[in-house]
Amino acid sequence: MNSRHYGGGAQTSWGTRLLRIGCAFTYRAEVPTPAVFLVRPLWSADVRVSHENLNVTPDVAMRHHADLYGNRKSRVLLPAGLSTVHYSAWVDVPDRTEDVDEGVGETTPDGLPDDVLLYTLPSRYCVSDVLGDEAWSRFGAHPPGYGRVRAICEHVHQSLEFGYGTSTALSTAADVNATGFGVCRDFAHLAISFCRALNIPARYVFGYLPDLDVPPSDAPMDFAAWVEVWLGDRWWTFDPRNNQPRKGRVVIGRGRDAADVAMVTTFGGPVLESMVVQAEEDHAPSWE
Repeated sequence: MNSRHYGGGAQTSWGTRLLRIGCAFTYRAEVPTPAVFLVRPLWSADVRVSHENLNVTPDVAMRHHADLYGNRKSRVLLPAGLSTVHYSAWVDVPDRTEDVDEGVGETTPDGLPDDVLLYTLPSRYCVSDVLGDEAWSRFGAHPPGYGRVRAICEHVHQSLEFGYGTSTALSTAADVNATGFGVCRDFAHLAISFCRALNIPARYVFGYLPDLDVPPSDAPMDFAAWVEVWLGDRWWTFDPRNNQPRKGRVVIGRGRDAADVAMVTTFGGPVLESMVVQAEEDHAPSWE
């Protein structure tokens, strides 16, 4: 197997929890098929990645690069037949939920940093221009700031029903707003669309989200999607799917919407035989 090891991040001043994260994708291809995988976490001051391993069975070469948003992507030529791309790592995460500040305000478009202004515009799935009238009628009179974004996320959480298979790869935020059904990426797309319609910069985020200090889900572990919104002078985390602060978020990718941060992009028609995702606390790592 072709294996690569990476490390990054820094220790934090608060307590940490150790997570075991990973995933495996098994494909069956009729012919050699180029593919791009986005499964490795982004490094940050709050998250320390160690014992990171990315490999392919059977052994094939991989190339790694950072995309326009800084996401860590890996390119591979899937061979004909069965092949499995497997990723695993241990991650130290802060033993605290994300920051909350009801007093932080919004920044007008003329005051936004140049690289943030992009996230006020419509994108492939976040059709803020289509949903603009509804956004202003529902939230326009709400006092600007953190509380307005929280109200948007609460509305999305309450108005959409989660269900696998209830939306497709072509479903936009307007589509799921009309049907009332979707998965976590749809919750994120709808909240982002409402925010952008109000000139609040918002971006799509996905990653690993373990069940730390919350009741465990009965569903198989999957990747999670949430939202980051620019308020004041920084990005703030919101989660319209779960609608509560959570511990243990490990960011894999950020972009305008899910089109920018697909977990797997294949240039051909391989069949996905199986996908497994792991994100759980590990009290006794195997290297000890």
